[in-house]
Amino acid sequence: MKNLKHSKFKNTGVLFELLVRQVASDTLNNNDSKAIPIIKKYFAKSTELAKELNLYQTLVKEKFANESKAGHLIDAVSIAKSKLNQTVINRQKYNLIKEIKNTYVLEDFFKTKVSNYKTLAAIYKLFEYTIADSPVESVNNRYTLIEHITRKDVKKVAPLNEMSSFIKQDKEVRLLSYKILVDRFNEKYSDLNEGQKSILRNYINAVSEGTELKSFIGEEVSKLQKSLKSLTSKVDDKVVKIKLSEVSNLLSEIASAKTVKDTHILSLLRYHELVKELKKV
Repeated sequence: MKNLKHSKFKNTGVLFELLVRQVASDTLNNNDSKAIPIIKKYFAKSTELAKELNLYQTLVKEKFANESKAGHLIDAVSIAKSKLNQTVINRQKYNLIKEIKNTYVLEDFFKTKVSNYKTLAAIYKLFEYTIADSPVESVNNRYTLIEHITRKDVKKVAPLNEMSSFIKQDKEVRLLSYKILVDRFNEKYSDLNEGQKSILRNYINAVSEGTELKSFIGEEVSKLQKSLKSLTSKVDDKVVKIKLSEVSNLLSEIASAKTVKDTHILSLLRYHELVKELKKV
């Protein structure tokens, strides 16, 4: 029996996710992203890679209330995958990886974290191996996907089905990139200040939710608390003072959290927005 190994270098879902995040990083740093033409070339609607990506998307995004329906979905997607031209997919994927290697430093490119990595890895194994390769591991892998499909509290992931509009319209790149990290924050606040951009840059480029990112978040919380303290001293309304004090306490909770979550980043962006509005007043 085989050991079902996962390869992030060959995982179509991971490759696309990393390319989109590279676009986000380049955009925030005001650089022309070389990832955009790569995405347009290899994930155009007619390519076999785009068809495979859509199957990844189906298993990542679809939700059912019971295991039976989830199992039928996995079976249906597996059948659809078997009908794709695997020879063409392999050739396109080989050329894609080669182009990424020629454009970026591979070690740095693959360091970027992918929030739904475990699910994408399970899909890769579903597509690349059969139950005969390892019956026990195949069953475990299948139930990983069933649990993902039936779990109700799963955070909304990056909308891969927006790929077609992303490919057609370069102007949508910035909005798509921000949605990956901050949901629809930029739909409400399009004029991000340097503090907000710094938060996004650090979060996008973070390899993991480790000490470096937590250290940055701690420093950012400290800056925001100092700003709030300074602005609070100029506020006469007692109720507003109390609310601002509560905000400071919430910031402390973010700084003391064991891991950095998307909700923490979104909160920091909103607190920056609060400080901006207070300064205007």
